[in-house]
Amino acid sequence: MRRAWQIGMIALARSQTIKRFMQSNRSTTELAKRYVGGANAIEAIDRAAVLADQGIKSSFFYLGEYVDTRELVEENLSALQRLIGMLGKVTIEGHISVDPTQVGCSIDWSLGASAYRPMAAALQSAVKGRSGQHCIMIDMEDDSVVERSIALHDNLFDEGYPVALTLQAYLRRTADDLASVIARGGRVRLVKGAFVANSDIAFVGERAIKANYYRLVDRMLSNEARKNGFYPIFGTHDHEIHAYVIEKATELGWPKGSYEFEMLYGARDDVATELAQKGEAIRLYLPFGTDWWPYAIRRIGENPKNLMLLTRSMI
Repeated sequence: MRRAWQIGMIALARSQTIKRFMQSNRSTTELAKRYVGGANAIEAIDRAAVLADQGIKSSFFYLGEYVDTRELVEENLSALQRLIGMLGKVTIEGHISVDPTQVGCSIDWSLGASAYRPMAAALQSAVKGRSGQHCIMIDMEDDSVVERSIALHDNLFDEGYPVALTLQAYLRRTADDLASVIARGGRVRLVKGAFVANSDIAFVGERAIKANYYRLVDRMLSNEARKNGFYPIFGTHDHEIHAYVIEKATELGWPKGSYEFEMLYGARDDVATELAQKGEAIRLYLPFGTDWWPYAIRRIGENPKNLMLLTRSMI
């Protein structure tokens, strides 16, 4: 059932007809305002500055997924380069999430992968060694591109570029992939995963996925990880996992600020504020741009419960 739901949501996300209708509909545009940080980089940086005043960091994400032409790839890359240029002029942390499909990997993997290096180099130059978690976060998509996404991260990291990697708890391979990044002293954002796969490569069902998430938390907060300079990022809205991470980090001697939680902008900002007030490092995934429909429907696809959340905001 969950697989059929997610397949349906992905189909809606990729439908150009539905996207045009939804993005031109006045009532649904109001919905976008809640979950999107701005229509352009200037508005996104302004929003990030407001969040920073509240002790909350941002991970910028330009809305332009599932692109299928080189012209759209160039548009996305231009928007990301403009953002990087602006981040060089402010004190906000330069943390940018980039989907492989944004930069051409669905057209030609080599084309898309080659776009990450100049972005990472530009960000490295823009922040000029400022303190903070400045990086290009490589977002993770379905299992067909996991191997290549990890290889891309490893190559860039080994070359000294500021990159981080998203890993998904629903995949059985993630424990081994995580061990490799921990050994490097890298950065990982751990999420449950928005996709579904067969049981031979994935954990099936919410309970099994959550159990694996806990196991991966233990690895991310291990003594080896801390010794290697590994930086854990826990991407979840789950209160139980928040509490577990905080308890485990305290027990193992990880000070506040040496790990962080990441949540979606507009989804549970009250939880983010509460955790930040307790001294936890919090980051919000902050989308910006006008092409918001694929992002919004993907949020629904991750969990059918989100449909009611989005419907309420429309009303």
